[in-house]
Amino acid sequence: MLAHPERKEIARYLLSRGLDPVDLAPDPERLAAGFEAAAPIDFPDGLAPVPHPLSPAPSPDDQLPTADVVVITWTVDELTGLARVFSRGVSPTGWHRYRHNFAAFQPNIRGHAPAATSGRLGSYLPATVGTTRVLAMKSELHLNQDGVRTGEGTATLPVKDFFKQVVAETGASVVLTIGTAGSVFEEFELGDVVVTRAAKFRLQDEFRNEPFNGRTYTSDWALPSGRLNDATALMQEFADQVREPPFAPPTKRFAFDTAPIDAPANRPDIKLELGGRDMPEFHPILTTDYFEYGTSANHLEQEGAAVEMGDAALGLACSELDAPPRWAVVRNMSDPVINGDLPAKQFHLNEQTTWAVGYYTAYGQWTSTLGALATWGIVAGLDG
Repeated sequence: MLAHPERKEIARYLLSRGLDPVDLAPDPERLAAGFEAAAPIDFPDGLAPVPHPLSPAPSPDDQLPTADVVVITWTVDELTGLARVFSRGVSPTGWHRYRHNFAAFQPNIRGHAPAATSGRLGSYLPATVGTTRVLAMKSELHLNQDGVRTGEGTATLPVKDFFKQVVAETGASVVLTIGTAGSVFEEFELGDVVVTRAAKFRLQDEFRNEPFNGRTYTSDWALPSGRLNDATALMQEFADQVREPPFAPPTKRFAFDTAPIDAPANRPDIKLELGGRDMPEFHPILTTDYFEYGTSANHLEQEGAAVEMGDAALGLACSELDAPPRWAVVRNMSDPVINGDLPAKQFHLNEQTTWAVGYYTAYGQWTSTLGALATWGIVAGLDG
C-alpha cells in the first residue's frame, strides 16, 4: 500500500503542469517570455550550442534524425531550461513533434496521460556543440504517468520502449536524461546539480511488485569532466534566480516578532559520483513512482544521489540492449532537503510536502537551466 497516496496525484500534476499552453497550443510564442527571460550565455569560443531546425519540417510520424548524443527531459519547466541552453532563438513550441510508431505504444498508455492527451511521444530539436551532434528531446512518456495496471503491483512501462526506440533511430553513443529532483544531501542546495552513472528503482505503488524494483543499473564509462568547471562558472550567472527569499511565518498568529530571516546566497555547483568526488562512486539516482523528497529525517542520502521519477527506466532499457549506449543522469536540485521536524501531516496540512512542491513550482525552470548548463559541460567535454 502506498504510504503517501496524495503524492501520486501531486507527481502527476507536476509532470503535466503547463501541458495545455505548451504542448497543445499551436502558437509558438506562448513560451517566449519565460524562454527568452535570461541574458545570452557566454559560452567558450566554438562551443556554444547551435540549434538546427530541420527544413523542410519533418512529419511527426518520421523517425528521429541521427545524433551523437541524445538529451532527454520531461516537464515543461525542464523543457524551458533545456531550450534556454541548447536552442537559443528557437522557442520550445517550435520543436519538431515526434509520434513515430505511436500506435504500438498507445495500448500501454493510461488514458489522460500527457502522451495520450497530446497524441505523441515527444518533441525534439537537433543542435551541435562544437562538432558533436546533439538531439534535445522532451518526452511525453513518464513512469509515473503512463502505467496501465497489469496485476497487483505491476503495470506497463512504455517509457522503457521509448528509450529503446530513441537509441535505435538516432544511433546515439551517449544518452543523458536530465531534469529536476529532490535533494537528499543537506549540503546539496537549491540549484546544485548531481551527475551520476547509476540509477535505482525505489517503487511503492503500481510497480512495487515488478522484478526490477530495488535494482540498480550502472553505465561504466569515463564521463568527460574537462568542461565541467566552465559549466559551473556559467551557472553562477543564474545564481540570483535560485536565491531563496527572507523567511517568516505565513500569518501574524505565530509568535514571531523579529524581521524575516535572510537565506544565504546560493552558489550552484555540480556534484559528481565520478571517482567518489562528492558522493560514493556510482551512487544512484533514486527513481520512485510517486512524489518523494529528501528530508533531514529520512536520510535518503544513504541510498542515493537525489530522488526523481523516471531515470532508472533508462538503465533498465539499456540493460536489455545488446549494444547499449553510454548513459548518465543529470538532475538539478529543484527542492532542497526539507526540514524533517515539520509535521508530515497534521490538521489537514502536510507542511513538508507543501514546501517541496512550493520550491519546485517557484524555481523549477531556473534550476533546470542550471541542469542544462551542467549537461552542456558533459557534451562539450566529448568534443575535447
